[in-house]
Amino acid sequence: MAAEGHHDILWSSLIPGLKQLEEHFVNPSNGEPAFHVSNAILIVLIILCLVVIARGKIKDRIERDEDLVPDDRLTVRNLMELMVSGILKIMEDSMGPVAPRFLYLVGSLAFFILFSNLAGLVPGFAPPTDNLNTTLACALVVFVAYNLYGFKEHGLAYLKHFMGPFWWLAWLMIPIEIISHLARPMSLSLRLFGNIMGDHKVGAIFFMLAPLAVPVFTSVLGLFVSFVQTFVFMLLTMVYLSGAIEHGEH
Repeated sequence: MAAEGHHDILWSSLIPGLKQLEEHFVNPSNGEPAFHVSNAILIVLIILCLVVIARGKIKDRIERDEDLVPDDRLTVRNLMELMVSGILKIMEDSMGPVAPRFLYLVGSLAFFILFSNLAGLVPGFAPPTDNLNTTLACALVVFVAYNLYGFKEHGLAYLKHFMGPFWWLAWLMIPIEIISHLARPMSLSLRLFGNIMGDHKVGAIFFMLAPLAVPVFTSVLGLFVSFVQTFVFMLLTMVYLSGAIEHGEH
């Protein structure tokens, strides 16, 4: 991983507390400290700080009764409103009127994955999403969430989703559906992990071949991959949620 192969230039390796934390996590493949852990923790802390700052600014505007007046320039408030409204619009197009109900889940995942992907474009950081531990954790959140929403919406009748359209096909459909659902978190995690890691590796290879001309190209490619992979993860999450709560015949 990038975080492991270049840990000597990561900012997380220069912070005493995080550097000591690395010694408690060992990469089973090579026995070395798992440097991606401290790197991921640092980036998560930065994301949390940005969210707290943005929330404080928006709350301050609301308390001063200025929340209805848009700013005439790009501010933290405008940027957050643009991102949230964009995510909600995508969700409404995909899920319909139930979209706001899942905005916290899908929006939080989108923010975390996008900023984690973009972190790889900043010198001294490696994207947490180029490590399977991070992407699998996100995928498991989706897996647990859509099944919980399914049971909450339908009760035990949610199990009918696994039986297929005809009761006499249940003996065949149940194992197929179980395998299909168990494969979803692996598919989500491997897709995101593979694309982000691949983009990082390709950028590093091109940089070694042409260090002066490549940075602009790799940055544009990195931006494109970061947004596309965030959108794909969001889209599949919405598909799984919609399928879990739908009331059609099965």
